[in-house]
This record gives sequence, structure tokens and C-alpha cells, in this order.
Amino acid sequence: MTSLGTASAAPGEIDTGRLWVGETRDGTDIGLPVAVVNGAESGKTLYVQAASDGDELNGVGVLRRWLPQLDPEAISGTILVTGIVNYHAFQVAEHRNPIDDTKMNRVYPGDAEGTSSERIAAATFEAATRADLVVDLHQGSTSRMINEVRVRCGRRHRRHQSCLELAKAFDCGYVLDQKGPEGQLARAAPDEGIPTIDPELGGCVGWDERSIEYGLRGLWNVLQYYDFLEEDVTLSTQTRAGGFDQYGAPAGGLVDLKVELGDRVERGETLFEITDVFGQVKDEITADSEGIFWRTRRLPQVATGEYVCSVGTNVDSY
Repeated sequence: MTSLGTASAAPGEIDTGRLWVGETRDGTDIGLPVAVVNGAESGKTLYVQAASDGDELNGVGVLRRWLPQLDPEAISGTILVTGIVNYHAFQVAEHRNPIDDTKMNRVYPGDAEGTSSERIAAATFEAATRADLVVDLHQGSTSRMINEVRVRCGRRHRRHQSCLELAKAFDCGYVLDQKGPEGQLARAAPDEGIPTIDPELGGCVGWDERSIEYGLRGLWNVLQYYDFLEEDVTLSTQTRAGGFDQYGAPAGGLVDLKVELGDRVERGETLFEITDVFGQVKDEITADSEGIFWRTRRLPQVATGEYVCSVGTNVDSY
């Protein structure tokens, strides 16, 4: 039997349950939804989680479609899943845990005796460190973003190449290869020797079916490439960025974007204009360097200094 929380499955079985992580303010038990897929044959262990940021729902959309399609009789190995990590934020559709005003993906590996977020991180990190591979499903919050995979361990890390390989297997087509902030699961798990990626499945309010399809395909690719399934998968070349140039609004007004997500941009090319409500151009913003138009704000209205967009830089392929 293989267990995660109250979910327990024998070889060739699937079970769902709850991973208990504390209590709400009225004393009600908090249980994260979890699943165990125990393959009929032995093999690697994959850990997958979603919604460590409570408003990033595309990963949940992936899992609710992926789990019913899994046949444990056809799988070699084990799949452990946490369907919703940031319980409190998910309930109120917010990014951060409202109990301690914390971004969950900044507190890994967590603390079993710590704050609300640290306790949840500790419980899910324990599950992640049972695995040979980790996929932490995210999206660009409510911004507009290309579908990409992030490798966050840093290029000098001993697991860097294996994280890049996992990102290539997931195959969104774009990879951000940049050391992430302290406390990210995609930084903490490689320190334990576990290749980990952080797919950013677009950005939206609610579901985005196109991005969900990227996530579904990515998980099937991982199962095939790492021999959970007998099918073969051919790796595709990925476009990789090593960092971002971020652009803010030099004036207040309305944003008029001049390029589309995924477009190649040249140094000096116009990225966007700021107009007033009558269409008069107040300012024009050009690219500081060449790269890929990666992410933008969703709403057009901006105040002076407010974030507008990002360009992926130091672009190559692998």
C-alpha cells in the first residue's frame, strides 16, 4: 500500500483523500485534497501539486481532467498528487494565504510547527521529497503570459541539467532558466536531489482551456519520457530565456500594446504606448534589448510606475 494523508492505494489502484494540515478559525479540520495512483508495476515516483497560489487555477483544471484518465494498471511507478495546496487562499480566490498574508511558494521547505503557510508547505514538502520528480503547476496569476516552464534551481546547481531535462520533457516550448527566490518548491526540492519544475500555464481569470491543454500534454509527456507508461515521447527543442526586462508605465493612462505574447522583439522596438482617455499619445516605450515578449498586465489602465509587461532576455535554445 502507498499512502498520502488518508488516500491509500494498493498496486493497480487509485485512491483520494485528505492531507490534514491544521484547523480553521472555528476549529474545523483543514484537509488538502490528495490522490495516490499506485501503478501495477514498480518504477519511479512523481509528485504533482497545484494552486500553491490560491488564484492560479489552471493547474487545478489540469488535475481534474488528468486524474480520471489515469489507468493504474498501465502505469509503472507511483503518482502522488496534492490538488489544492493553498487551502485558505483558494477559498477566497486570492493569491496569498489570508491567514498569515503569505505567498505560499516563498516558505518551502516549511515548518511543521510554524505559521499556517509554513505548516502547509512542510506537509506538502514531505510528500514531494518522497518522489523522484516534482511538477509544481502554476500560472502567471491573472496576468497574460505565454505558456512556459521555469527551472529555478540556478545554473550552478548539481540538479540543473536534470531539471532542464524535465522541463524539456514537459514541453511548453518556452523555458525560463533563472534562479528563483528563496522558499520556492522548485528551489527547495532540487536541494534534496529531486529534479523539479514550475510550469507557468499562461495567465487568466478562472480557467484557460488552451493553457490547461498544455498542462495535460506536459504531464502525459513526463509519464511517457520517464517510463511510467510504455509509450515513447520525442523531446522537442525549447526556447530558453535567462532573465527578464520588466517595463513600467512612465505616465498614467491607458496601455496600447504594439506586440503580441511570444513575439520576438528587437532593441528599440516599440512595446507599448500610453494614451489619455481621448487617444492622445503621452509616451512610447521601447525595448531595452532583444528578446521575447513574455508577459503583460491584463487591464489597460495604469498609474505612473505601474507594471505593464516583461520581455524574456538572454534567449537561446536547447
